[in-house]
Amino acid sequence: MRLLETDKLVGTSTSLSVKVDNSKTIQLRVQKARDMQIKRFKGSKFKSNSEMSSKTVKEFCPLSPECLEILRSAVATMNLTARSYHKVIKIARTIADLVGAKDIITNHLAEALMYRPKEEEF
Repeated sequence: MRLLETDKLVGTSTSLSVKVDNSKTIQLRVQKARDMQIKRFKGSKFKSNSEMSSKTVKEFCPLSPECLEILRSAVATMNLTARSYHKVIKIARTIADLVGAKDIITNHLAEALMYRPKEEEF
């Protein structure tokens, strides 16, 4: 099992004012994302973003020049392999689906990169 690393909370207050979605809202968002994926992959052998091959990532996950620049930078600084590169794009596509976005934007890609393990974990 892997633990997600987070920054330490700073401050004296023991209660945080953070909006948290309830289970039903999350369930609906996930179902909408699944429906988007079913529609996207209709007529192909794939059912979800995670099943895409590296070839089909290019077809189903077009990226803006800004997104490509972020990925180029990540390849250099995070030592991403080709497999990791495509995995990050698939995760970004899923993040975009969860918010109902048609296209992957830089925020989706940045969030996907945040889920990469730190180098010292290897």
